[in-house]
Amino acid sequence: MLHITAQLRALWTFVRQDPAFTNALLKAGATVVGALLTWLILRRILKSAEKRVQRIAFFNSNPRLFGLIRLAAFYVLFLVAGNIIINLFYLHIVDEIFYAACLLLIAVPVKRFADILINYLEKEVASKTETKADNIVFSLLNKLSGVIIYTTAVILALDTLGINIVPFVAGAGVAGLAIGFAAKDTLSNMIAGVLLIVDRPFEIGDRIEVWSAPAGSSTWGDVLDIGLRATRIRTTDNIVVTIPNNEIMNRDIVNYTILSTRIRVRINIGIAYSADIRQAKDTLVAVAREIPWVSASPAPKVVVRNFGESAIGLQLRVWIDDARKRMDTISEITDRVKTAFDRRGIEIPYPKREIIIQRRQDTAGQRQEPDIKIKP
Repeated sequence: MLHITAQLRALWTFVRQDPAFTNALLKAGATVVGALLTWLILRRILKSAEKRVQRIAFFNSNPRLFGLIRLAAFYVLFLVAGNIIINLFYLHIVDEIFYAACLLLIAVPVKRFADILINYLEKEVASKTETKADNIVFSLLNKLSGVIIYTTAVILALDTLGINIVPFVAGAGVAGLAIGFAAKDTLSNMIAGVLLIVDRPFEIGDRIEVWSAPAGSSTWGDVLDIGLRATRIRTTDNIVVTIPNNEIMNRDIVNYTILSTRIRVRINIGIAYSADIRQAKDTLVAVAREIPWVSASPAPKVVVRNFGESAIGLQLRVWIDDARKRMDTISEITDRVKTAFDRRGIEIPYPKREIIIQRRQDTAGQRQEPDIKIKP
């Protein structure tokens, strides 16, 4: 106790002998007191403002916003008061450290405010749009906003400390180049993922062709997720196929539902040359109209496509309101057409061959090997 008292007396003696230091110390105390009073006044004002703006949807749905504003105001007062005190005592040794620390501290409320703003926009904008790409964009912003803000704060803090960041940037560039060569496929898929989000050739829920489905399984399905590296598609066999984005961007994308769920289905059917074409067309149209999900307008239509070796090629074209019933439509119509053609005596031809065997005798009366002729 006596040791502490002696130290305090020595400090007081030093202060009394240096009027400039005493003046600076009094100003520093006044600065601290002024900052505290200002902080108390600001708190009162912010509390009053918080009660008044509760009617605004943005503030009502984000109760943490005023907490961030109070935190930001406190950091600003701390920065101003600290700057005044450093200048009073000529503490230029620690001023750069102090400013760098303030930059890192301010990054915290900035990041939290960015999270609130992104979440609000996601609820108010993305939820009201039909496209699902907005949800993916906001999800990426949520993941990358912290990295961007904190990285920027660290770079500014290093620059404030007088540390030359050019070598670090150059080193990061070389390292990034090496990593890029090592992970070129991953980076290629990520770039393709960003292009998929921007171009929107398909969205979550769309039905598209799946060219890499297992052999013998369904070749189309619904998009489940569009990630940065790959896209997941669930086929109609309930098999989830994960396709790298780079592979998708290099292929033709067939989307059945991007404009609407309404599509036209074409069904090829052959009839014999001896059949009545008009009767066959009427039968096909009648069968199509029996299907409940086939649209009445535009009406089903039959055209003659070609004359084959053994059949006249007809094509039935119908519109359906649900693209997901495409295969059901083909199966149902094909099944009913066979029954209807059999009932009306319309032949569905198949390849036929006529074999003619001719036996010949030579001049000596000996039989030769028969000549076999095959006619299609």
